[in-house]
Amino acid sequence: MSVSNPLADLLAEKGVLLADGATGTNLFAMGLESGDAPELWNESAQHKITKLHQDFVDAGSDIILTNSFGGTRNRLKLHHAQDRVHELNKKAGEIARAVADKAPRKVIVAGSVGPTGDLLVPLGALTYDEAISSFVEQIEGLKAGGVDVIWIETMSAVDEIRAAAEAATRIGMPYTYTGSFDTAGKTMMGLHPRDIHGVTKDLEQGPFAVGANCGVGASDILSSLLDMTTADPEAIVIVKGNCGIPEFRGTEIHYSGTPPLMADYARLAMDSGAKIIGGCCGTSCEHLAAMRQAIDSHSKASRPTVEEIVERIGPMRNTVATDNAAPKRERRGRRG
Repeated sequence: MSVSNPLADLLAEKGVLLADGATGTNLFAMGLESGDAPELWNESAQHKITKLHQDFVDAGSDIILTNSFGGTRNRLKLHHAQDRVHELNKKAGEIARAVADKAPRKVIVAGSVGPTGDLLVPLGALTYDEAISSFVEQIEGLKAGGVDVIWIETMSAVDEIRAAAEAATRIGMPYTYTGSFDTAGKTMMGLHPRDIHGVTKDLEQGPFAVGANCGVGASDILSSLLDMTTADPEAIVIVKGNCGIPEFRGTEIHYSGTPPLMADYARLAMDSGAKIIGGCCGTSCEHLAAMRQAIDSHSKASRPTVEEIVERIGPMRNTVATDNAAPKRERRGRRG
């Protein structure tokens, strides 16, 4: 079964695409309180979600992600909103769709699907079929809201990626997925970057693109990118890294990346084989604008080594190497 995919069409046209930046950290700057569900803002503060999407488009993003990262019943039940999955995800899609449709160029709306927050059997109580059902419910809402593609992100467990991918396929939507390689160069559940390509190989519909997001710092995710593009040079690979390195300043997390640093990250990502490049936690519109300029003006150069990446972007933070290299990290529970 094949499904139409506007993302594929735009990538074929442009060669490299710029995704958007952080959702969570930018919404916190707009007044979201720690512990609140961003998805509830799709109804109570729609103008702020619209502004975030618009700012990303104005900064040059080709892809904007819906405000639906925690949009499964599993996550929304923490806010007594598990019976509002469809309406909140539909609203998330509609808000982003409205911004994309009035943009002066083609902008792709990607339906953000994050982890349920529950462990699957045998480590936890959530069965594989229950996970599929939860993701189907969310993705039906996103599809009703007009998204172009399902964007499965910040994943750690192979089974959870597969469940979300199977749900997208059942709903007839193209999908991508990215892991968060934040634990000694692997995901928390042990998936190595080089193995990202085969996660859904036996499902009816394969992914349009795979890759990495969030994780630790920009150097670490570029190292993961090298692993992924070495393992399958033909794959369409996404990299959506944090803005430099996260550091605690008192009780606040600050990200060290400057616009020039994130521009260099984008150039290195291109040289390392990424076709879709964006930012995760801490990435503002100012960073994205610098990344846009870098992508537009850069001619792909020779593939960097990890040593070159560290020299230009800064030290690695993971304690154990991926295939390429490396030297720790606090865990983030939400994209951006």
